[in-house]
Order: sequence, then structure tokens, then C-alpha cells
Amino acid sequence: MPARTLEAHIRHHQPRVTVIELHGEVNAFAEETLNTAYGEAEGQNPEVILLNFSDVDYINSTGIALIVSLLARARKSHRQLLSCGLSEHYVEIFNITRLADFMSVYPDETSALADAAKDTTH
Repeated sequence: MPARTLEAHIRHHQPRVTVIELHGEVNAFAEETLNTAYGEAEGQNPEVILLNFSDVDYINSTGIALIVSLLARARKSHRQLLSCGLSEHYVEIFNITRLADFMSVYPDETSALADAAKDTTH
């Protein structure tokens, strides 16, 4: 099966949350797409950016490093970065790499948005 190039779509969900829907593979070829999408989301000045991985087929170690760089950008600008829609395998990877210690992981977008809506402490 050929690799799917990463695509990202931005949705402004609530006044304080912007969603980045990811489609394809998060690998070395995804850097420009991820950075552009994150910059566009950040430009809406949300308190929370949610990465939706529901349609992501594959994340390699370079992809994890790219996600860590987004987390660093979010922390520097005092934003929360959340994730949802990861397969069981990638939830485990986020736990092993300790990404989940710094980025909340939700099973789906609905639960992530519900939690973001009630979290007004940030």
C-alpha cells in the first residue's frame, strides 16, 4: 500500500478551540504540512489546538519528533495542545514516549472538545 501524503484541514470549533484534522501519514514528508497547519491554527489565537488523528494511517519516529516540536511551540505560546483519534497502538506510543504526559489524549473529538469547553483554568 503506497504512503498517503499528509493533508491537514483547519476548523475553528469554539471561540477558544481550533481543530487540525490530519489525513495520511505523519513522517518526514509531513513537516511542511504540519507546520503550515499549526501556524494557520495559531493565527486564530485559540487557547487550545486539537490534533485529530482519526484518519492518520501511520506515524514514525520522525513524525513523533514533529509532534514534539508542535508541543514545544504550543507551550512557548501558552496554548494547550490536545490529541484525539489515535489508534490503540499510537496511544501506547504516546504513553511510552511520554508525549501523553504533556498532551492530553482523547479517544475522539467529541470527548476532547467537551473537556476543552469545560476547562477554563488555562
